Amino acid sequence: MTQIPAAPDSFHVYDTTLRDGAQQEGLQLSVTDKLKIARYLDELGVGFIEGGWPGANPNDTAFFAAAASGQLSLRNAKLVAFGATRKVGARAADDPQVQALVDASTEVVCIVAKSHDEHVYRALHTSLEENLAMVQDTVSHLVGHGRRVFVDCEHFFDGYRANPDYALEVVRTAAEAGAEVVVLCDTNGGMLPSWMGDIVSAAAQVGVDLGIHCHNDTGCAVANTLAAVEAGVVHVQGTMNGHGERTGNANLVTVVANLQLKYGWPLVPASALAEATRISHAIAGVTNVPMNNRQPYVGASAFAHKAGLHASAIKVDANLYQHIDPTLVGNDMRMLVSDMAGRANIQLKGSELGYDLSNRELAARITDTVKAREMDGYSYESADASFELLLREELGLLQDFFDVLSWRVITGHEVKPEGDSEAVVKVRAKGVTYSLAGDGHGPLNALDVALRAALTQAYPLVDYFELTDFKVRILDQGHGTDAIVRTLIDMTDGERTWTTVGVGTNVVEASWEALHDGYLWGLTHSQVGSGPQVVLATGAVAEPVGLSLG
Repeated sequence: MTQIPAAPDSFHVYDTTLRDGAQQEGLQLSVTDKLKIARYLDELGVGFIEGGWPGANPNDTAFFAAAASGQLSLRNAKLVAFGATRKVGARAADDPQVQALVDASTEVVCIVAKSHDEHVYRALHTSLEENLAMVQDTVSHLVGHGRRVFVDCEHFFDGYRANPDYALEVVRTAAEAGAEVVVLCDTNGGMLPSWMGDIVSAAAQVGVDLGIHCHNDTGCAVANTLAAVEAGVVHVQGTMNGHGERTGNANLVTVVANLQLKYGWPLVPASALAEATRISHAIAGVTNVPMNNRQPYVGASAFAHKAGLHASAIKVDANLYQHIDPTLVGNDMRMLVSDMAGRANIQLKGSELGYDLSNRELAARITDTVKAREMDGYSYESADASFELLLREELGLLQDFFDVLSWRVITGHEVKPEGDSEAVVKVRAKGVTYSLAGDGHGPLNALDVALRAALTQAYPLVDYFELTDFKVRILDQGHGTDAIVRTLIDMTDGERTWTTVGVGTNVVEASWEALHDGYLWGLTHSQVGSGPQVVLATGAVAEPVGLSLG
């Protein structure tokens, strides 16, 4: 039996979802998206978050500016700015992209360097000596500005197999220039686990802390990462849900779960790992890339069992057909015949939102409601506000701030300065009926304008609510325009941000549901007072209502 290595004194968990993961085909992240994902990653407890390439990408430059302005507060992770070695024939001190790394104001920077001789000749069009000078100059310049520097040796494994002496010389040059960690990158993703050990061991002779960055082109990114760890690397890079170019990167949540639960290495707090499923699904909601149900540890099917032999064994001991307790990663066992799952997650989430759901009958009833709605296409993983509204409705705590009497929207090809769509919304609030019209760019914008105008008559604080993001996902793969769609809407009042979900075969109807719930949640929380919590006989926490907003 292979001996599991002892945990090193210091070990880095480094996420590159916002940079390398964002290179996935069809994945586009706004600055708001990147800020959200960074907060989720910080919740998971990763040590480093690579935010992007300032100076080379305007969106990334804006992200680092937003982070520096106080829009991103990290408790566990350090934000990392990514860049490259200086240009051929230049000085690092004069290179604007190197200066952009300094201007990003992060404690840590990571630069990519060529370590494959053919890439030096054919991509950089320069000599091997000049490439080494580029590495030395850039690293020493950044270290001189007080930065901790990591160096990604691009195509290191292919480079080592072609010219081992030169690949190792790049590692040595980076180390001597002051790099804290040199990361060995399987950029083409062509390695196999049995090939990793000797190459990593050879690089370790340089005497610098090593990292590993694997792509998944052979389907071995996680296995290759673990093989490199066993060979001595103390820094692992990966992306959430395996996002990345071509077939993706090493799935970081899988790597961390393996190291923590199989090796016994305490990389993140156990309480944070227990949130891995929620965080993974929430990030999928932000990226608008569907979760892989079969993803290890956090996929919906990771601990799902069909009736028959498995079910009989599970009645005796659930662990007979499960390699870990799923609650360790925030997941749950499911019996596909009885569709049993979720009570523990519901209770945990209810507790987070301030509701005592320890009453088993109550929790079971809410779980059944959630599961039924999930069958209809709803997803509450990244829509906490809708989930709380569902809880309040089940517990009889949902206050009727307004009743919608009717709504309609007209959209067409005629484009006017105020938009191409018109909406009329009639609501009753505080005993008064309001009927307001709105124009907008698209039906949702028009509905938002009309509903906001109506509600502001009764609740002036609605004027501070703002719709900040809107996503649509087709749920019935293979269907056409009659497919069921799910919409997610993000709203903010300037202090809090909340997300609601809507589902329907009509994208406008689904959007309206999410919009309606967004305003309802905002009003609910703007009206909550600060008095003591009262636990009801049902097991719910009744929150005191404050002063009227009107």
